[in-house]
Amino acid sequence: MIRVLLADDQALVRGALASMLRLESDLEVVAEVGSGTEVLDAARRTAPDIALLDVQMPGRDGLSVAAELRRALPDCRVIICTTFSRPGYLSRAMSAGAAGYVVKDSPPEQLVNAIRRVHAGLRFVDPALAAESLATGASPLTDREADVLRAAADGGTVADIARTVGLTEGTVRNHLSSAIGKTQARTRAEAARLAETQGWL
Repeated sequence: MIRVLLADDQALVRGALASMLRLESDLEVVAEVGSGTEVLDAARRTAPDIALLDVQMPGRDGLSVAAELRRALPDCRVIICTTFSRPGYLSRAMSAGAAGYVVKDSPPEQLVNAIRRVHAGLRFVDPALAAESLATGASPLTDREADVLRAAADGGTVADIARTVGLTEGTVRNHLSSAIGKTQARTRAEAARLAETQGWL
């Protein structure tokens, strides 16, 4: 049996996934949680082979939880299951240690196949997203530019952003200018929005 932990903040989606997976003779849903903060405790308690994580959840996002799971429970393999069909999210998920990435509008058999493949030690990435990722390429933003854009998304002043990220105002202006150029935006708010849309933040 492949032991599966489900983490999704939408109860209806989580319940539907659990019901679907329970129809498979080789899959056992051992835990269902609705927030990122519950995942690690549930995983320690139930020892799943696979953790199926949504990206956006209350408390902690699925990408940071994936990285923590890989450190704390290396035998538990992570599959991201999300509505975000964006190359930037895929790249961040793989960097966090996820072994699979499935988009929620995929056919049910694709998710079941992903679970079996990842459990067997392989990787699985939604084929359409994999092709798009190859065509799009990696994020053009440096880590520091992404940090500054994340802070700028709240609409604060340059001084506010500088305090948030621990840089001087001049350095923040330089990073903002570079990020605006790389995203081909007109303003820092637009640059933050474009970068978020691409999954770079």
